[in-house]
Amino acid sequence: MRNKGAIRLLAIVFALVSLYQLTFTYVTKKVEKDARLFGAGDIKKEQTYLDSIRGEKVYSFLGLRGYTYKECKELEMNLGLDLKGGMNVTMEVSVVDIIKAMANNSKDETFVAAIAKAKQMQANSQDDFVTLFGKAFSEINPSAQLSSPDIFGTLELKDKIAFGAKNEDVLKVLKKETEAAIDNTFNILRSRIDRFGVAQPNIQKADVSGRIIIELPGIKDATRVRKLLQGTASLEFWETYTYSEIGGALNAVNAKLAEINAASQVVDATPEVKDEVKADEEVALLDKIEGASQDSLSNAKELAEKYPLFSVLNPNQGRGGSSLAVVGYSHIKDTARVNRIFAMPAVKSVMPRNLKFFWGVKSIDDGGNVFELYAIKVTSRDGKAPLDGDVVTSAREEIDQQSARAEVSMSMNGEGAKVWARLTKDNLQRSIAIVLDGYVYSAPTVQSEIKGGSSSISGNFTIAEAKDLANILKSGKLPAPAHIIADEVVGPSLGQESIEKGMWSFIIAFVLILLYMFFFYSKGAGLTANIALITNLFFIFGVLASLGAVLTLPGIAGIVLTIGMSVDANVLIFERIQEEMKSGKGLGLAISDGYKNAYSAIIDGNLTTLLTGIILYIFGEGPIKGFATTLVIGIISSLFAAIFITRLFFEGGLKRKRNITFTTKLTDKWLRNAHITFIQKRKIFYVFSAIAILASITSLSTRGLNQGIDFTGGRTYVVAFDQPVVVGEIAKSLDVVYGHAPEVKTFGGDSQVKISTKYKIDEDGVEVDDEVEAKLFEGLKKYLPAGTTLESFLENNRKMSQKVGPTIADDIRQSAVWSILFALIVIFLYIMIRFSNWQYGLGAVAALAHDTIIVLGIFSATYSIMPFSLEIDQAFIAAILTVVGYSINDTVVVFDRIREYLGLYPKRDPEENINNALNSTLRRTFSTSLSTLVVLLAIFFFGGTSIQGFTFALIVGVVVGTYSSLFIATPIAYDTKLRIQKVIAKKH
Repeated sequence: MRNKGAIRLLAIVFALVSLYQLTFTYVTKKVEKDARLFGAGDIKKEQTYLDSIRGEKVYSFLGLRGYTYKECKELEMNLGLDLKGGMNVTMEVSVVDIIKAMANNSKDETFVAAIAKAKQMQANSQDDFVTLFGKAFSEINPSAQLSSPDIFGTLELKDKIAFGAKNEDVLKVLKKETEAAIDNTFNILRSRIDRFGVAQPNIQKADVSGRIIIELPGIKDATRVRKLLQGTASLEFWETYTYSEIGGALNAVNAKLAEINAASQVVDATPEVKDEVKADEEVALLDKIEGASQDSLSNAKELAEKYPLFSVLNPNQGRGGSSLAVVGYSHIKDTARVNRIFAMPAVKSVMPRNLKFFWGVKSIDDGGNVFELYAIKVTSRDGKAPLDGDVVTSAREEIDQQSARAEVSMSMNGEGAKVWARLTKDNLQRSIAIVLDGYVYSAPTVQSEIKGGSSSISGNFTIAEAKDLANILKSGKLPAPAHIIADEVVGPSLGQESIEKGMWSFIIAFVLILLYMFFFYSKGAGLTANIALITNLFFIFGVLASLGAVLTLPGIAGIVLTIGMSVDANVLIFERIQEEMKSGKGLGLAISDGYKNAYSAIIDGNLTTLLTGIILYIFGEGPIKGFATTLVIGIISSLFAAIFITRLFFEGGLKRKRNITFTTKLTDKWLRNAHITFIQKRKIFYVFSAIAILASITSLSTRGLNQGIDFTGGRTYVVAFDQPVVVGEIAKSLDVVYGHAPEVKTFGGDSQVKISTKYKIDEDGVEVDDEVEAKLFEGLKKYLPAGTTLESFLENNRKMSQKVGPTIADDIRQSAVWSILFALIVIFLYIMIRFSNWQYGLGAVAALAHDTIIVLGIFSATYSIMPFSLEIDQAFIAAILTVVGYSINDTVVVFDRIREYLGLYPKRDPEENINNALNSTLRRTFSTSLSTLVVLLAIFFFGGTSIQGFTFALIVGVVVGTYSSLFIATPIAYDTKLRIQKVIAKKH
């Protein structure tokens, strides 16, 4: 083998990188274990511990550099919601409300009718709402003009929509404005999510315009998340105080707190002051107090009692800051405590009535620990801001030509310009705070009175910060409410259950594979293959950690399946080496030629599966993408381990003159000299497959499929009871409250059920979610223990909830169809080009269609009798595409051997060549299929209820796929080619 040194070096570097990436996960788990021990069951204390060390260095890799806990957390292996617990939310910006606002809520009959019609059209269309609105408007009244004064010809839009503008031009403006509003909403949601304190949150725009997907691992309070995410953004401009003006008030607050601490009877009534002032928690902050000596720090508790406010809020006594309005600084773990102090009635009594406080939205230190506190002056009687974001007409980031610094230009409408002129005149050399959702994003100092509404906000901005501020200012320009159209909540207990079962299935499957390889290929080749498999596993996890990929339960299934399929490359090589040895070649030459002759089949088979995985990733969503990520990484890693790692071991063994064996006495002759006449018996298999396909199509036409809510839309709840329940009785009880009988199935045992209902699925809002859950509780109340309340029911009995609206279900369906279609096209083209024969491509695609129809037919025929769920959901689509990848891998290996035999023995009868080629692949087909089935059976029995349907589809697919590659794909290619040859012969 050439370049052994380079390959060995690459393997070592690969291993070190994987080790480096995985160590961060080890460190964070160790720190979090310490936090749990410190908290002793108290979640607040546990979080306080983690907050206090988030900026502390907790790890050093080989002494090169230190990493803080926050940095380690960002680099650790990401666990999906199904493993860690948390919330997945899909939100949609209300483009309808944006358009209505741009038209000043026009009452024009054509406009109102077009909005209503576009909403109806949206349910069955993939076009964006603005396009649908334009079509509906033209259909209702072809002569109507969108630019009329009654609709979009408003004073606010005069600079963008000219009088008498064509409808097409108006629609272009609407699209641009709605896209800008969606971007602004995205930025607002991102800033809100940053304040949840969630480790590794994920927010991204979906492919569908207006959709935003949010993942919040570890979130437990789903109601709070829903309310905060769906709240309307509030952009405000406030006047401010300086520290010199309210420093006396802060001193008075500190004195009042000290007085409260001294009075024991009052202290008992305010435990938040007493309980949270502990010496071991305050030392790090007390050293920031002005005038505190090193000796005084020895008596931390006494100082904390003397300075109860300043021990958690470091006053800004002439230190400056990002703004004149900054009056203090706090560690992130103390901000909630400061808020509680200022909310105390006794404290409010010593502060000015028109004083309120807002925190800065961003930390001021690299560790993300310290935040600024701003003093806000309330100047109106109603307590509202003197100016809000509705007056902002435009905002953009720019570069100042003189200073070359980033700044933000902002323009206001006429009404806003008047108020802004007064505000800036009254606040010369003072700061005006720009506040969104109660957090200060900037508080620039006014240099002069600003007339005309055009302003320039400068500061020590980076380009990115200036862009963010411009987006925030634009957020008040148009109301763009976002509604939750799908959400999934996975409780921590369910996540822990998934981890344990997923890991057990993984361990059992992996051990079974190692035992099988050792048994079938002896301690020589088998042990080498097992080392390669273990190395492959290490590499897969290392790459996943390096890429920041999220590991989900389908992802674990993808890894286990990849390991099962990776055996195929080793089997192909070992079988080839045995063939070379039986032809009389020495061990060294047989190994060399065996690898060389196996490359073609290995590359072709894995490349087709890799293409399938890439298509899954591009067109799939949710669990499909997670599965595809691990599949693609696993295939690449498996090829490297099987081809290069094993070769290095064999080369080392040859150099040491070791006797390397590739079989055992029990397995040496297994299927070695089979003589099955595949081609002659092809019509028997045609009839058998035709019956199976006809039965499948009949079942699909009459019974259909048990479509999950991914496709139909609806809400599902998993509910656990104290005793076994009858699903029929549960359905009848819920029929009374919902007006229809929901689908009820056992889920993981007789005392746990999965309930799916479409009740009010077309309606949005927290109130609707609460109503559906209340009715669920009402219908199930008689099955629950006496005294169970709605709150305790939701907290203790609902393990998982999911909501999918019909629009998103349509998107998922389209995604699935396109995934399968593109997979078939790409596979056909690849095989046609690779084998220079379109008949091979036709045979492969026909086999894939055969496999898909039969798997669907089995699901259709058995979904009502199986003891586990056979719903058609996103995970099922991943299974179907994996079946496609597995089947095509098997088929390509067979085609490769047929091509080889036809080239070696051109004078033999084609039927004889094909039969011999198929028989020569039986040992490899048996080993690969059996090892893959062993893996899948382990996942099926030990992987938990949530993926049993998914695994069942794979098991059926492997069996059917193995059958079709031998008895369907090749005969169809043969018959097609033979028929064409006969037609050509007749013409000549």
